[in-house]
Amino acid sequence: MSHLLTPMFEPASVAIVGASPQPDSAGNDALLELMQAGFAGRVYPVNPKYETIEGFRCFPSLEEVPEAPDLTVIAVGNSRLEEQLRLAIWKGTKSLVLFGSAHLEDDAEPALTARIRQLANGAGVPICGANCMGFYNNEVRVRIFPQHLPEHLETGGVAYLSQSGSALTALLWNDRKLRFNIAVSSGQELVTTVSHYMDYALTLSSTRVIAIFLECVRDPEGFIKALDKAREKRVPVVILKVGKTEASAALALSHTGAIAGNDAAYQALFDRYGVISVNTLDELAATAALFSLDRPVGDGGVAAIMDSGGEREMIVDIADELGVPFAKISTETSAYLAAKLDPGLEPINPLDAWGTGHDFERVYGDCLTALVNDPASAIGVLVADLTSGFRLHEAFARACLEAKRRSQKPVAVLVNHAGTDRHQLSKSLVEGGVAVLDGTVAGLAAIKHAFAYRDFLRQPKEVPSQFGHPEVKARWRARLSTGAPLDEADALSLLASYGIRTQQSAVVDGSEAAVEAAETIGFPVVVKTAMPGILHKSDVGGVRLNVKTSEELRDVYRDMAHRLGPRVLIAEMVDGNVEVAVGVLHDAQFGNLVMVAAGGTLIELLRDRAIGLAPFSPTKAHELINRLSCRRLLSGMRGAAPCDVEALAQAVSKISMLADDLGDLISEMDVNPLKVGPQGCVAVDALITPRSVEASVDAEVAAA
Repeated sequence: MSHLLTPMFEPASVAIVGASPQPDSAGNDALLELMQAGFAGRVYPVNPKYETIEGFRCFPSLEEVPEAPDLTVIAVGNSRLEEQLRLAIWKGTKSLVLFGSAHLEDDAEPALTARIRQLANGAGVPICGANCMGFYNNEVRVRIFPQHLPEHLETGGVAYLSQSGSALTALLWNDRKLRFNIAVSSGQELVTTVSHYMDYALTLSSTRVIAIFLECVRDPEGFIKALDKAREKRVPVVILKVGKTEASAALALSHTGAIAGNDAAYQALFDRYGVISVNTLDELAATAALFSLDRPVGDGGVAAIMDSGGEREMIVDIADELGVPFAKISTETSAYLAAKLDPGLEPINPLDAWGTGHDFERVYGDCLTALVNDPASAIGVLVADLTSGFRLHEAFARACLEAKRRSQKPVAVLVNHAGTDRHQLSKSLVEGGVAVLDGTVAGLAAIKHAFAYRDFLRQPKEVPSQFGHPEVKARWRARLSTGAPLDEADALSLLASYGIRTQQSAVVDGSEAAVEAAETIGFPVVVKTAMPGILHKSDVGGVRLNVKTSEELRDVYRDMAHRLGPRVLIAEMVDGNVEVAVGVLHDAQFGNLVMVAAGGTLIELLRDRAIGLAPFSPTKAHELINRLSCRRLLSGMRGAAPCDVEALAQAVSKISMLADDLGDLISEMDVNPLKVGPQGCVAVDALITPRSVEASVDAEVAAA
């Protein structure tokens, strides 16, 4: 069955509007690119000024082209873009590429970009662009690009999608260790988004990995469907997401809003679908190279061999920092290595195998093979700063290729310095199925990502938990929809409705009423201001702990009422060894998020948090909790009893159900702290801001 993008990526005919014989023009380079690719289809240059261009007959207009092209490339100025687009659609073209920016000075409303989108959507025509650099489909010899590179590119298993043209060419043109089936510069994505390109890439049997340079997602539903499809097909998706700043944190009302960051939803989404998130182009390239191999990593850790004791120490240090494990090789493997190595060399992993240099190629080939074939090894890695034409390094390369032939596991070369001169050597390794990873940190990070994806695929697919009391959901949706603020007592009541244990409390507005409430609850108690508008009570001296007697309570009440107002909350003192915070945020694109963090006053200081997409099961809640640096405290330290982590996971999962039911009506929510001890966990404070309250705060900020 043909894909929506088949006419674009696999055209039988291409029209180039604005074709030109002028060197270094987009209209000429686009034609030269098709010729360089060896395109076997029909090519129709369109320009009224010329009769032939580069040996092709040139047509005065699209109207004169003898067929409806599968693909029409429009390489004209913005002022002529709409006219040519209308002609192309009238002609019946099945897809379009727009190089221009589609922005006009003094443009009418709707803007040109909106008019293009409306025209294309109305005709059902996909568009690459506007403001894009086109694409390569190396499998079928199609290159639609406004800049000409007179070189052949080998085909491989990496599908590379970039919303930045420069980030596309950085890898496509310069890193010959990576081999692409398709590479796409998506531009403004007026019609066709990265989601569509992902879906097309997943129809190609050659796609082993999808690498993406991502600025934003314009089609959240389609993006999620594509990620789910990739997971089902076991095709890893590696994303370099840019634009992670926390510019909105200054307007946040809750701790959750302040520390989650604008990228929180992407983190949670990537986590759910096993997306590998990277931070640099080097890391993107190394990770894509490793995933493009024809065999996945096995069980266990890294088996590494090198020719330098000093660089071995460096590798061990960096691997420890990144959390990349080395394989614990067997005594049998160690004995085999000892028999091969020169005297004085330790038969350990990672292995420095350089001794006298006698018969070194056989030594390295045999030792690397033994290391990678050890049951505890997931991947074999030779660490060397390769130089093409150097006999030692040429022999190392042959040893790697030999180990790859004698093993069923992947083999890679890790180059510590990315600037070494090894183009030809790298080419021969990649042709033999050995990945070449540039840079110590990027290469080890790639291996870590491969291990993480291996482990992700082995996990059962998360089945989100659902709350089973629709009347509770209906009641609180009605309450939140009013937009009326919730005080702490309301917030705790909401939590209790979802089965979350909360501290016993009462709101009062007088000294004697406070004493009566405390005697009912039982001393000692906590006293907190309950005056409207005070979001963070500790910041204004609005919390007193461990009030033990009626007289002390009267003194505390008089002071707090005088400074802040008469309304206070009296609550039981709750025991708990560790304080944890749980927050809820609603993301307009991807839905409701739940953040688990170190709690109490440490939440913003430590910024120790993990984020998940709601709803999720207690199993997922455990996974989030286990990522926290404060997790060790829950296990009991320095004689403290272990906390009931299962109770905490149950509470976090229930909060995720609350978020799923009500998150679209909540601007921000903090449960801070949840006190966790050996006997369970209790929510002792909560802040919930309905969305309408957020809107009024935003209006006040804007007015100021």
